[in-house]
Amino acid sequence: MVFSGTKSRYLAEKICASLDCPLGNMNITYFADGEFAVSYEESIRGADVFLVQSTFPNSDNLMELLLMVDAAKRASAKSIIAVIPYFGWARQDRKDKPRVSIGAKLVADLLSVAGIDRLITMDLHADQIQGFFNIPVDHLYASAVFLPYIESLKLENLVIAAPDVGGSKRASTFSKYLRAPMVLCNKSRVKANEVATMQIIGDVEGMNVILIDDIVDTAGTITKAANVMLEAGAKSVRAIASHCVMSDPASDRIMASGLVEMIFTNSIPFCKPCPKVKQLSIAEMFAETIRRVLNNESISSQYII
Repeated sequence: MVFSGTKSRYLAEKICASLDCPLGNMNITYFADGEFAVSYEESIRGADVFLVQSTFPNSDNLMELLLMVDAAKRASAKSIIAVIPYFGWARQDRKDKPRVSIGAKLVADLLSVAGIDRLITMDLHADQIQGFFNIPVDHLYASAVFLPYIESLKLENLVIAAPDVGGSKRASTFSKYLRAPMVLCNKSRVKANEVATMQIIGDVEGMNVILIDDIVDTAGTITKAANVMLEAGAKSVRAIASHCVMSDPASDRIMASGLVEMIFTNSIPFCKPCPKVKQLSIAEMFAETIRRVLNNESISSQYII
């Protein structure tokens, strides 16, 4: 049985259509002060329950998921599988300075204590977050939808680029699969969400560049990287990122940049007007994973890279 949180219903409906099963009936009641309560409107006793909910801002989405898990546990579900295409707080995966929280570990603990038996997610900001859980974690990769799209563009003189050194591993896997050279951008920050300087490591003159990232928040890094590439003689620049956080003024920055297009998955809904933004559906990939989990089949064959 598949159920959805409020903000991920658009994706859950597509997953259910691919699975050829109905989306479960659930009710969320809101109180005047903003508090809310979750109830299942049909029996889930003895069922394998899949709860689809990305935990993007605001934090109500996480709280809603936790209440869904708790309600399912108290309603005697056989197993509770959290399907979280975008795992929020993943950028807080370590102590990068004294006296800070590790938000990703806290969220992992909250979900575990609430009672999930398994997690299905995609493109975690840091792979080690899988180790924060003591339950099975199926970590999917958006490359399964991105690579066919890149190949369909049939670009000549293709170069894969990482907008920062931290994304070099991700860009390297794309580069090897596509047999294209890779370049890096070395950036320095004054503060969070604000890039001070950026330099290119590699040659992009006359090349069609594709920037690879996992999250675009304010789009400061990705747009600066695109503009620097064009200044260095790149023929065209496109960008691909798994999760469409797109906090203001991201849309304006992308429209004002030299990017030809900005491609995301639909792990997070995007409703703002921005002609350069395109979203590719991950519903079939998640539906196939759910099907394989139910049938105790391997999911590794879904991975392209």
